This record gives sequence, structure tokens and C-alpha cells, in this order.
Amino acid sequence: MTRRSDWPEYEYAYEQVHAERHGSSAGSGRTEGPAADHQDGGDPASSRAGAGSPHAPRSSRGGRGRQGRPEKGERGGRAQEPQDPVERARAICLRLLTGTPRTRQQLADALRKREVPEEAAEQVLARLEEVGLIDDGAFAAAWVESRHHSRGLARGALARELRTKGVESTVIDEAVGQLDSEREQETARALVERKLRSTRGLERDKRLRRLAGMLARKGYSEGLALSVVRQALEEEGEDPESLEEHLPGI
Repeated sequence: MTRRSDWPEYEYAYEQVHAERHGSSAGSGRTEGPAADHQDGGDPASSRAGAGSPHAPRSSRGGRGRQGRPEKGERGGRAQEPQDPVERARAICLRLLTGTPRTRQQLADALRKREVPEEAAEQVLARLEEVGLIDDGAFAAAWVESRHHSRGLARGALARELRTKGVESTVIDEAVGQLDSEREQETARALVERKLRSTRGLERDKRLRRLAGMLARKGYSEGLALSVVRQALEEEGEDPESLEEHLPGI
């Protein structure tokens, strides 16, 4: 099996991308070294040309001289991309991965939109997986934990989101499996408790629909949603017999 050290340029990119994600760059937020050369077009000399040395000629208005002006394709701050398809694909992927993890499918879609040849795209994506810059399993696990904690999403909603990002079903199942039924129920209760106060004064039917609908939109099953809502209303003082009429068998 290919070792990470067999691809020194990807090893360097791995360190740079992870440094960017964890804020350990030297303040500028911009990658330096080989990865930066590829991001700026793969030509270190061209990036130095526009840097403006103390001896560069100045115009009469105090701006940069002709030698300090950006090339036509670089105006607006956009760097030229490498012409080689593999180098171009690598530059695009590293730029997208800096600061934000992405799935393999997301990167493949981005390369397709940029009309990178399929063979070159596949070669780069495979190597990025080998060095750990693409890891759909880690992405899915982190997504589930983050979205459940911040938005209170249930397993069903989380699975739908991961499918839209191109994560394979087996990887999704493993990721959402970290949420057990007990934790999901606790989160549903907390969501209902936060929403309960804003529904006071509404008719019972409307209140039930609003609370249960909120949980349904977050991916909770109908049975769990109605059970949690009924329990919350009973604890608030609603008559259990009246609730039984509206929620029979729950």
C-alpha cells in the first residue's frame, strides 16, 4: 500500500491544510510553500514579480510601475491556474479543503464543474484519500455530532443531509449509529421544552400540531414526536384524559 511519505507534495499539503483549519498559520491565513505555489498558479516566480521590490520602478502617481502590475489573467486578485490537468485538479482541491472539510463527492463535483478531465480528477482524489485529506467517515461522524448538538437534528434528517453530500450509505449508517434512541429522545424533550412557552394560549389541537411538526421537520419519527409532546403537556398540567382523546394510544 502507498504510504503517505511516498507523496511528499501531498504530505506538505496535508500539514498546511490542517494548519489552516486549526489556526496555526503565521497570522496571514495564507498557505506558503509548494501548496501556495499551486494555489497561485504553480509558478513561484510569477508571484514574486508582483510583490514589488524596493528597486521596482514607480509610476509618476506613486502606484506600481509596469513591472509591478498584475498580469491580465490575475487582475481582481484571482491567480492563474496550472495548465496541467492533474496540477490544476490538485490546486482546486487544496483550495477547497483549506479551512473546511469536504466529502469526496463534493470535490469530484467541483472538479467536474471546472471541466477537469475525469482521469486527472480521479488520480488526485485517490491520492488525497491516501494521505487523509479526504475522509468521508470522519466527515460524517463530525457532521452528525455537530448538527445534532447545534440544531437538534434526528438520525433521519442527518442521514438525508449526508446523502446530499454524496456520502455512501454504509458510512452514513455508521455515523448516525452513534446517536442512540435514548439520546435522541432527550434531545427531542429539550426541543419541546424550549418551544412550549411560545405555544401557550393556543388551542390544544393547534398546539399539538405545532410542537409535533417542529420535531417532524427535524427528522423525529411520528411516534416519538407525539409521545414527547404528550409527556411535556402532561407535566405542564394538561388533563391526561383530554390528551388521550387527541392522542389515542400514545
